Amino acid sequence: MVVTNTFLLIAQAAVYFTVMMSLLQARHSIGIGVFMCALGVMHFLETYLASVFYIELPFGIISPGSTILFSGKLLMILLLYIREDALVVRQPIYGLLIGNFLIVALVMILRSHDTVSVIPDRVPDIRFVDEMGWLMVWGTILLFIDAIAIIVLYERIGDAFGRHLGWRFLVCGAVVLTFDQAGFYLALRYVSGAPLSVFFGGWAAKMVATLLYTGFFVAYLRFFDEKAKWLTHRSFRDVFHVLTYRERYYDLLETSGRDHLTGVHHRRSYDLNGPKILQESLAAGRSITMLVIDIDHFKLVNDRLGHQAGDEVLKAIAGLLNENLRAEDHLYRFGGEEFVLLCDRLAPEAAMGMAERIRKLIEKFGIIYLPEKVTVSVGVASAPEDGDNLEALFQTADQRLYRAKHMGRNRVCGPAVQD
Repeated sequence: MVVTNTFLLIAQAAVYFTVMMSLLQARHSIGIGVFMCALGVMHFLETYLASVFYIELPFGIISPGSTILFSGKLLMILLLYIREDALVVRQPIYGLLIGNFLIVALVMILRSHDTVSVIPDRVPDIRFVDEMGWLMVWGTILLFIDAIAIIVLYERIGDAFGRHLGWRFLVCGAVVLTFDQAGFYLALRYVSGAPLSVFFGGWAAKMVATLLYTGFFVAYLRFFDEKAKWLTHRSFRDVFHVLTYRERYYDLLETSGRDHLTGVHHRRSYDLNGPKILQESLAAGRSITMLVIDIDHFKLVNDRLGHQAGDEVLKAIAGLLNENLRAEDHLYRFGGEEFVLLCDRLAPEAAMGMAERIRKLIEKFGIIYLPEKVTVSVGVASAPEDGDNLEALFQTADQRLYRAKHMGRNRVCGPAVQD
């Protein structure tokens, strides 16, 4: 019996891989939708088999639904990503999530019907449907997390494994399916009281399934396709943003004139709106001042603590500046670690006081809240004394900023300090 079960599982995996890879290979002629539909219709069967259908193998009791079908689906999602990109693969990921939630919602409505018996002794098993529904919800959430995790992990370990696609495929499958087995077993334990042997047997079976699918994949690359076509080197952070639709958020910020990291207005908004603000102020005879603010030794922050810590510093400084703006102030991230503050209705003397207050505030904030001391240097210029157009005003403020840097940093240089 054990030997028969083992051979049947291998046959199921071979059939599943062969059919799905054929659909993936033929996607340009028959459409990617065929592959996605074939991927999606299997989920109910996977969940059903995982909840009630078990077989015995040498290393324990397992379910083909969880071992062969679910593992195969997750690895097929990874292969779809490798062959296409994150924009394509997120379609089945979100489609499965929404579709299975829809099934559960409809079942909740269907269970309220008053049913009649058409076939003697055959009535709907609502209790089983309820159990299946909650298992499908939990399994769908796990699949959603698994699918994103396995893709991001695949790119994250790319530098370590380079061109060894088989090893990348194997490691990603083993890590994510281990997490999935732990998560799904908790649900099975709660719903049906599954013994601990189901967890260990299922985990061992999923590891064997990962090895089996990896072997199929390596053989496929060797005999049926060119390995070079499957090599990818994409930023795992960018991939994560696409998979979670963060790039749509960035697009929204871009169209609203905001920098995606700090949330303040970006350079394009400065180029577009800055001249209008300046000219309107000059035409009305109002004072207007520009502050160019640069974080001191920011490159050292990135080098010592990493770019992620550097991003956190930028966001913190931008947030602090935002909190201390007047209604007439306009804050822009000019580039890198440099910000421009355009202050309407602010005379040069008052602007120097404002710049000094900002400098002290950031210095104090950096000591208390940031991973290491952070200071800024500030250059101040006013119109029309220092320039009657945006470019001239910025050039003067920028020269004074560099004067502040040369004078020792963490200081303000403006009209009161001769250039």
